[in-house]
Amino acid sequence: MSSTELRIVLMGTGPFAVPSFEAIRAAGHHLLLVFTRPQPPVKSRRGPPPAPVHDWATQHNLPIESPETINAPEAIARLVELHSDLLVVCDYGQILSAAALGTSRWGGINLHGSLLPAYRGAAPVQRAVLSGDEETGVSVIHMTPRLDGGPILATRRTPIQSSETSGELELRLSRLGVEATIEAIASLQRELADHRRGEPLPVIGGIQDATKVSKAPRLSKAEAEIDWSKSAKQIDALVRGMQPWPVAFTFASVKPGKPPIRLAIRRVQPVTDDSPTSLLDQIGCLLPTETKDEMRIGCGDGAVIVQRLQPAGKTEMDAAEFVRGHRLETGFRFGG
Repeated sequence: MSSTELRIVLMGTGPFAVPSFEAIRAAGHHLLLVFTRPQPPVKSRRGPPPAPVHDWATQHNLPIESPETINAPEAIARLVELHSDLLVVCDYGQILSAAALGTSRWGGINLHGSLLPAYRGAAPVQRAVLSGDEETGVSVIHMTPRLDGGPILATRRTPIQSSETSGELELRLSRLGVEATIEAIASLQRELADHRRGEPLPVIGGIQDATKVSKAPRLSKAEAEIDWSKSAKQIDALVRGMQPWPVAFTFASVKPGKPPIRLAIRRVQPVTDDSPTSLLDQIGCLLPTETKDEMRIGCGDGAVIVQRLQPAGKTEMDAAEFVRGHRLETGFRFGG
């Protein structure tokens, strides 16, 4: 093994990790093992959920293990056996204990989908979109047992496009993270070349500013319901931020005496040149338009034009088609 080739253990599950893992493989490092989260029981006719890292590792004939928890004694013992130089963690879904990190010569690094210390947690990309941020990026940290709290080894920044969904942004950030991950590994190789296994690791990289920490908890379905009293920009951010999951939604009671239809809202256009909705009873209501080719709904500071939606159990469609199909008139109210 050459002096630049490291003994690396990879830990990841979701798609965000795959581009960086592939770059590490292509660089010629010795990949000892790939840890992924266990597959959940199949509860749908659609089969098991996607497992991008597992599929990638299988494609390249890499050994894979999926312990219930990476911090269990048997998992720690397995890590000790590997005598790795470095753990590389991304989109894994488990927080490594000090014992797990201590099994590797240089500890571990983690690629995170935000400009830390902003948006520590499970949903950094989505929370940046939901907050209406104009910029985000990726950070690679030298890991500690504290969630996303380690020193920063490398970052990359990028603007958030005005029409970008969380899914689209996450794909871009996963690719942006490749360069940052390779830079972080090179930094450790340079700074820790003479470090002996078992000795305390020095602090490498920038210490995070504790006064600027913000949290990015996992999304819930309840958060995805549209509150039409919010501003047009906030509703647009919700619609983009909740894709691909759980998807923003509202309700429409189109038939008297029948349960309301749940509508997944896929794309909206905020209207910024209208005067603010002045009457409370216009919020959430279908507003008048010159033609039937537009679904314009009143909100807290004007209106949003719903462009694409999907009624529960049906295919996605133009919102105007839904209005025409159900003969909705001006003043029809959406919401629970």
